[in-house]
Amino acid sequence: MLDRQPTLLGPTLRLRPLAPADWDALFAVASDPKLWEQHPAHDRWQEPVFRAFFADALASAGALVVEERGSGRVIGSSRYDHARALAGEVEIGWTFLARDHWGGATNGELKRLMLDHAFGQGIGRVIFLVGEANVRSRRALAKIGARLTSRVDETELGGAIVRHLVYAIDPADWLAASRDEGRTAC
Repeated sequence: MLDRQPTLLGPTLRLRPLAPADWDALFAVASDPKLWEQHPAHDRWQEPVFRAFFADALASAGALVVEERGSGRVIGSSRYDHARALAGEVEIGWTFLARDHWGGATNGELKRLMLDHAFGQGIGRVIFLVGEANVRSRRALAKIGARLTSRVDETELGGAIVRHLVYAIDPADWLAASRDEGRTAC
């Protein structure tokens, strides 16, 4: 069984279980409207909307806070979840990062830590659900070796049906991507 709320340490990041006391620091990051421009929940920067997201993250028992190791500054969040995953899979999603961490190595390090943990605990496949129009997230997933599948998830969000594309990566593809980067995974 996957430990969905581990503490994971990377060269520059620390991931740890989300706690109610993280509200202020996490909302300070999430309150930036630009974070949500391409996201289906483009209003998540608003406090009432983010409050619901935060409560759901706490209830999920799989949410992690992303911190800079050097400063301890909260810079985002991500989550392990099984709700939309098939047997033998786990979903990594609900990820957001402060804009000063876009375009660099942060998202790659975050995903490496989470993928290494999942595959190291015997998960057979990791999936990622991405809003169809979220080009930024789709490119980020391609960079780590995730592949677009034929699966689609349609979810009601804010009174409208939102189409999510499903990307996936398995241990063999992750190991191959790791070798291409000159590091060892799992």
